[in-house]
Amino acid sequence: MAAERFPVQIEGRDLELSNLDKLMYPGAGFTKGEVIDYYTRVAPLLLPHLEGRALTRIRYPNGVDGAHFFEKNAPGGTPSWVRLETLPVPGSTKSRETIDFVVVDELATLVWVANLASLELHTPQWRVGSDPDLLVVDLDPGAPAALQECCAVAMLMRDRLSEDGLRAYPKTSGKKGMQLCVPISARQNAEIVTGYAKRVAEELSARVPGSITAKMARAVRPGKVFIDWSQNAAAKTTVAPYSLRAQPSPTASTPLTWDEVEAMATGASPARQFSAGELLSRLSTHGDLLADLLSPGPLLPDLLAS
Repeated sequence: MAAERFPVQIEGRDLELSNLDKLMYPGAGFTKGEVIDYYTRVAPLLLPHLEGRALTRIRYPNGVDGAHFFEKNAPGGTPSWVRLETLPVPGSTKSRETIDFVVVDELATLVWVANLASLELHTPQWRVGSDPDLLVVDLDPGAPAALQECCAVAMLMRDRLSEDGLRAYPKTSGKKGMQLCVPISARQNAEIVTGYAKRVAEELSARVPGSITAKMARAVRPGKVFIDWSQNAAAKTTVAPYSLRAQPSPTASTPLTWDEVEAMATGASPARQFSAGELLSRLSTHGDLLADLLSPGPLLPDLLAS
């Protein structure tokens, strides 16, 4: 049976939506139409964080219970009005020298991406043509450690970064852990940013070795929070704020206040991920808690010279 298609026009762009009743999250009864509706409603806050960044999508054509694939290149049939940027991809697993990346700068492109069952949106720490303007601290708990322990480590990391004049902004990952996002000056390359993140992660690991690790080896992670400093490498991406995640129910990467992080760390509030609906309901109260990421931050200190 041919897929049902619905022509729509968004801000002067013509596109077709399809299979809106298809279940993307079968356990929650959440359809592709609801995925598109979610991304449309969160777009005013999400789009500024996607603008200018090469987008990696994780697509689930048959929902979260089916097969999925990562997609960096523009697929066949990409509308002519979608912004594409041809960028080098050294070390590509498919032996490609360049990829035509999709860049989501407008609502129509976001809706087009969502209609392709791109549930998860991941971006690098840099904008096209620039060095990194974000430092990302990814906090990954090894069971039995969980989000509560991540929140405790997040507060330690916040205070350590503050010593260097850096301000961190927390968000849940939408899965197990969380990230801290730090605006920095886009005048230092990825190697400098990664080196700084590694040094600070190792400092905290040495300070609290029973609870924190900065080592990649999975054998040392159980019961600890892994501070993944490697996320700042030029080839790495991080889930975008407000992105959905492919879980049994539709969770989303949700910006938090530091009061919420402290409450979760101390047990005053349950440490948990937030659903797409909960995130949307927070917007009227909180607005974009990550708005400061859109302005340049300071240069990182040169720890190697200290």
